[in-house]
Amino acid sequence: MAKFVIFFSYSNETWARMIGGPGDRSAAVRQLLASVDGSLESIYWMLGTHDGIAIADVPGSVSIAAVSIAITSTGAFKHVETHELLTQEQLGQALQHARAATQTYQPPGQQG
Repeated sequence: MAKFVIFFSYSNETWARMIGGPGDRSAAVRQLLASVDGSLESIYWMLGTHDGIAIADVPGSVSIAAVSIAITSTGAFKHVETHELLTQEQLGQALQHARAATQTYQPPGQQG
């Protein structure tokens, strides 16, 4: 499973509906993620540029793309931004690959 963080900001209309009813979206998010064989780790709310973040485990990029498309198609969000998270071990692997890649990559305008 891959781990993703989803930053989101609700539309004004969505906030108005949440004020009028239950504000706990955890069950709905769990159900959505389960539909792509994923799971919810946590949801956090915040003030500022984004209204909250959800951290989710999903099978991969196609699954998280499906989630993003599904939620943005509703019009309930002003902004949705999704990023894959890496563990320390995965970062170490990426750095090893980067060391090898830097030996072969030639920046534009440089002769090899």
